[in-house]
Amino acid sequence: MAQASAIEWTGSTWNPVTGCVKISPGCLNCYAERMAKRLQAMGQANYATGFNLALHEHVVALPLKWKKPQTIFVNSMSDLFLKGIPKDFLLKIFNVMHQANWHTFQVLTKRSERLLDLSDALPWSSNIWMGVTVENKDYMHRIDHLRESGAYLKFLSIEPLLGPLPKMNLEGIDWVIVGGESGPGARPMDPAWVLDIRNQCEEAGAPFFFKQWGGTRKKKAGRMLEGRTWDEMPMMPRRDMGVMVG
Repeated sequence: MAQASAIEWTGSTWNPVTGCVKISPGCLNCYAERMAKRLQAMGQANYATGFNLALHEHVVALPLKWKKPQTIFVNSMSDLFLKGIPKDFLLKIFNVMHQANWHTFQVLTKRSERLLDLSDALPWSSNIWMGVTVENKDYMHRIDHLRESGAYLKFLSIEPLLGPLPKMNLEGIDWVIVGGESGPGARPMDPAWVLDIRNQCEEAGAPFFFKQWGGTRKKKAGRMLEGRTWDEMPMMPRRDMGVMVG
């Protein structure tokens, strides 16, 4: 089976690649790096080299064996568009996602330039949701790259939110997730930044999902915003026609 996930906006995880390289401020306190070192210490074979990049050929076809439909976060322990991942291996992963059309796959990257460069070569289908991480205003260009990609459903993961994101262009963006940083060394998040993004989403008609306030005690901080939880989801793809429906 897929690995069940505690992430609020997905159901399970699938990691045909593990390990990564930090490229922007959001990577500073990477949870995947901490987890990889823990799994290495536990003797997990896929993490024998810790957080160094590793390709796991034996994992690639697994979703084809999972008959129950699932929402699957792809590469929670890496970045699928990492430069060190060969194009041929990336295509294998995308072909599996395309074939396993009874699942919904959520792919997230900080490497939006490579996403755009490879987009035309990828077998996009409506069950593949593509997202980019935007942690502060210096990385808003990732939204433009995502918008220009061939993905059917496009989403933003604004986590960890490290600064205000005023006047985002949300045209063509189907979903926005916001969350504060958690764990050791967590950096603070100003509620005003969150509310501004929520308001931008409402104005643009983009579903808004507030994951958490974060901090070193994230469970105590919770995920209530203005007295309620925000669990809005995007419209689901109708796979037989490749179009979006409510």
